[in-house]
Amino acid sequence: MVRKLAMAAKELWLKIVSYGTMHLIVAILVAWAITRDWRMALAVGLVEPIVQTLAFAVHDRVWHRIEDRGRLSGLQEASEAFEGRVGLHDHHAGSHALPTSFRTLAAKSVSYGLMHFAVAVLVALALTRDWRIALAVGTIEPIVQTAFFTLHDRIWRRIERRRAGAIAKATG
Repeated sequence: MVRKLAMAAKELWLKIVSYGTMHLIVAILVAWAITRDWRMALAVGLVEPIVQTLAFAVHDRVWHRIEDRGRLSGLQEASEAFEGRVGLHDHHAGSHALPTSFRTLAAKSVSYGLMHFAVAVLVALALTRDWRIALAVGTIEPIVQTAFFTLHDRIWRRIERRRAGAIAKATG
């Protein structure tokens, strides 16, 4: 049980760290393409992903709840989410992180893009004090990041499916 909890925590942190790393690289490159100033690109590219990674963690948790809403009562939902995350049963193992349809995935990506735009503009404005750069960063960087977010989410969905399959195979 403790081992399963530790593995679930490790996977969650790996997902967040992989997102943060991807975001950092893309943010620096986009900020540099806009400003042509490495100092400004590093400032925006380092601070903005930290704020976005925190926002991503919240966004991810909210979407897990949305994807399961209506399917289970609050107590059942908490129990199923916990059991699915740690792989205690194979019926729903790993399913709590998986969008159920293309429509859900599209809505998740759009909500991510809107959140990302707001955070990117505010961070770039705070750092550069130039609304033109802030709007450019806030417009271009989230579009690029949303494409990478969708790719990142698809990769992690595959990882979670494989994990669920391995658990089902081991217990069945």
